[in-house]
Amino acid sequence: MENGYKLRNTEGKGEGVFATRSFNAGETVMVGVVEMVLGGNHSHASQIGKNKYVFHAGLISKVNHSCNPNCGIRVNETGAHDFVAMGDISGNEEITFDYAMRNYDVDYFPKKCICGSTKCRERIVGWKDLPEKRKIEYKGFVAPYLLELDTDDSSKLK
Repeated sequence: MENGYKLRNTEGKGEGVFATRSFNAGETVMVGVVEMVLGGNHSHASQIGKNKYVFHAGLISKVNHSCNPNCGIRVNETGAHDFVAMGDISGNEEITFDYAMRNYDVDYFPKKCICGSTKCRERIVGWKDLPEKRKIEYKGFVAPYLLELDTDDSSKLK
């Protein structure tokens, strides 16, 4: 069955997931399925709550970071992350998302980002360290618990 994407090698980043057909803005590109609940954070973990982390089944863990992603996160009915096209995606285009869309804190990646985007922030950060302007641009494409954690953090500062 054709799912619309496949794993390929990328230039300078190792493996990545590429569209094998076009996707329209708002269309679900990849459906998330939780494979395993973890005891803590990990480099390929997806955060699904304040202190809850999981591995997703399939190729979701192979989707690369971009500071200018073409996909965002939508939590599905199982609590897993679906990837949703933020704009139109053409066939052969690499499917990317910003790791800050799913994790409040990111500790496992090199300090220097290699996404190559013209909007590159130069480093991979979690939601808590994402510039406010970018948080606004990602509205509707991030895991909702990140917004709750932001509210919790801001109330602690008062």
